Amino acid sequence: MDIGRRMKELRIQYGLTQQELADRAELTKGFISQLERNQNSPSVGTLLDIIQCLGMTPAEFFTDSEPEQIVFKSGDYFEKTDEEKGNTIEWLIPNAQTNSMEPLRVTIKAGGTSEVYLPKECEEFGYVLKGSIKLNYGGKMHTIKAGESFYFCAGKKHFIQNTSSKDAVLIWISNPPSF
Repeated sequence: MDIGRRMKELRIQYGLTQQELADRAELTKGFISQLERNQNSPSVGTLLDIIQCLGMTPAEFFTDSEPEQIVFKSGDYFEKTDEEKGNTIEWLIPNAQTNSMEPLRVTIKAGGTSEVYLPKECEEFGYVLKGSIKLNYGGKMHTIKAGESFYFCAGKKHFIQNTSSKDAVLIWISNPPSF
């Protein structure tokens, strides 16, 4: 681990200048600058003081908080087809149910429909990539065409249907995950 780089990233993330971090840790600005450029190494005690000034524990400082995977390809997707309803759902992010949002790519065949979703505490957003759909939200029908989007708090029963003669494709995101 590049301690200097990590220290600088966190200092900037918390909106501190080198001088402010130096003052909090009772060090000089020059010493903080040297540490961030890996021109000097802190003692264990000094490093622990800096970590504490950044409001972290040593475990948090030394743990890489970046997700293991940030780019997902078609081979990562999980797909479910419902022949009876005429739709295919692709979960674009594996295990998205553990995240704060769940993005899907949904294909609804001509004459097809999504599941009927009961009211729940979440927000939903959709963007139609191809074709057109009808969104039934609380008994009211909305037509959404390619290049258009929808957004609502899912407090009412809702579903999507495709009444056209061509397949429709959309990105559908729920926050928190609910699909």
